[in-house]
Amino acid sequence: MTEKGGTGALIATVLGSSIALIDGSVVNVALPAMAKALGADGTGVQWIVNGYMLPLSALVLIGGALADRAGRKRTFLAGLVLFTIASIGCMIAPTLGWLIGGRVVQGFGAALLVPASLAILGADFEGAARARAIGTWAAAGAIGGAIGPVLGGWLVDHVGWRSIFALIVPLAVAAFAMGWRFVASGHDADADPPDWYGAALATVGLGLLVWGLTLMTSGRHGTGAAMAGAGSIGLIAFVSLEARLGDRAMVPLALFGTRTFTGLTLLTFLLYAALSGALLLLPYLLIARGWSATAAGAAMLPLPLIMGLGSRSVGALAAKIGARPLLALGPMVTGAGFALFALMPDGTIDYVRNVLPGMLLIGIGMTAAVAPLTTTVMAAVDHRHTGAASGVNNATARIGGMIAVALIGLVLNDNGRGVSLGAFHGAAMTAAVMAGGAGLCGWALVRVARV
Repeated sequence: MTEKGGTGALIATVLGSSIALIDGSVVNVALPAMAKALGADGTGVQWIVNGYMLPLSALVLIGGALADRAGRKRTFLAGLVLFTIASIGCMIAPTLGWLIGGRVVQGFGAALLVPASLAILGADFEGAARARAIGTWAAAGAIGGAIGPVLGGWLVDHVGWRSIFALIVPLAVAAFAMGWRFVASGHDADADPPDWYGAALATVGLGLLVWGLTLMTSGRHGTGAAMAGAGSIGLIAFVSLEARLGDRAMVPLALFGTRTFTGLTLLTFLLYAALSGALLLLPYLLIARGWSATAAGAAMLPLPLIMGLGSRSVGALAAKIGARPLLALGPMVTGAGFALFALMPDGTIDYVRNVLPGMLLIGIGMTAAVAPLTTTVMAAVDHRHTGAASGVNNATARIGGMIAVALIGLVLNDNGRGVSLGAFHGAAMTAAVMAGGAGLCGWALVRVARV
């Protein structure tokens, strides 16, 4: 058992990863207030979210490679600095364009610090210690995610939406101090240089695809289809380049040579697309029905609380019984929770009867899936590719969420201020089917017996 950085390194990675998680969860409950204050329509609302998700989705792959090549500590600290500066920029944004620009820079910072934090855990801990560390990382992040929406909702109601970005600064400063002191400056001297051309193609391809989907959901079908087509061509070019680069690519296609890694990638895409779409729309629906931002944020509490309480134990359980049963059952339970949202009534929404049962099932299902998923991804590749593997897994989760957000224009109404109930029911059932598909991938494709 190896624990090179010890508790200090674990705390640094937990704090660093938590700011990315908290940022996403807080922004979700603040979106209606942001849209009203800055005059954003449905497309603007989508880009407040996807302006952050786009660079994170595409460049988290480079972040993993940089962690391997340039150093895990250096990459982690650089990401923290960039994220903090961008958060301050979002806090003072005078226009919608400025805010979206700040969100883009936040995404660049997160693309460095998120995969670097997992690479630190993968390199500094081994065996059962690694499983416990990743379980603790997931649990602590979930606790941060529990506090974020409630505190953020309170700030939106009583101080204003700009104050939510101030939440990031003290956490980032503490993470930087702990990382500077305790994280080892390790790197892989044999790692290949970052695949900058691949990163550019991935960013342009994903950006055009998401922009096209966003335009299509807002009624601009011709222009949207053209952009989505151009984005698809860019992504095909990206895959072609990666195939030529072989093991030097930021996404080594050889990673997908095993059924397990391919299954994990499909599971991650389906599960996180379902989760991102449903949990973005639920607060929107509640606020549109007269709930305060604080109450809408509190409605999300069962998910992070259950994950915070159960993730470490689930990580240890996966080490004993294997990941496959948990990766099959967890997404299916999550899908059952989404299906309950399809019963949301027209009129007054009662939390205990209409929201809580679904949130409990989603919390239980995600708790069963997330820690085994993360650990299995790390176990499915050799040691020198842990950074790249974590980058691919994080990118897949973000891309799934980003595409789901690009399609929420089909559900929003009242110029981006409200939610169509019928479309919300359809989105909930779509999320249930996708989560069920993720569970089937976990059962049929994952073959790592122990993690």
